[in-house]
Amino acid sequence: MAALAALGETTIGLGFVLPGESVLVAAAIALPDLRAAVVTVLVVGLAAACGDAIGYLLGRRFGPRLRASKLVGNVGRDQWDRTGRILRRHGAWAVLGARFLPVVRTLTPAAAGASGLPLRRFLPASLTGALLWSATHVAVGFGARGSALWFERTFGVAGWVVLGSIGVIGTVVWLLRHRRRARAEPVAVSEQPVPVGAHAVD
Repeated sequence: MAALAALGETTIGLGFVLPGESVLVAAAIALPDLRAAVVTVLVVGLAAACGDAIGYLLGRRFGPRLRASKLVGNVGRDQWDRTGRILRRHGAWAVLGARFLPVVRTLTPAAAGASGLPLRRFLPASLTGALLWSATHVAVGFGARGSALWFERTFGVAGWVVLGSIGVIGTVVWLLRHRRRARAEPVAVSEQPVPVGAHAVD
């Protein structure tokens, strides 16, 4: 489940709805031992890197059309353009850093492909970032197992139901606010500036 969520973040835009960190930490809490945690880090990291590679290829093939798509429009085309500028300026380092930024992580692979960042620079940065990201959140979830077991012993199933309901409500509220802000953004209209002193030609 965590591997599929990591794969879907940068290919079908799943990260706009369900951040991979949430799924990964929740999955890591249920891991039985350290060996399972190491395997999860590797599997999820590789899945995330594969998702990045697919997103990169989609961006290289459909870059301009992706920018005009409804998916990018919901997030903000200014965010897409900003991501492209950062990639052109910082290259592979931007790919590595973006892995730890929700929403930006979802856009970065396709924006990297559209910006012309070479694949030989993108792939190592993507794989390194994916493995570090996976290891960080698996460690957080695996380390929280003790707290989860205490919570279950203290509050039982009803406590998990209440806690899950609060999480769902919070996510829905965040999504509604995010969509409202995206709709409220003014549509940018590009205009060709007229040089000072220029005269119209009849």
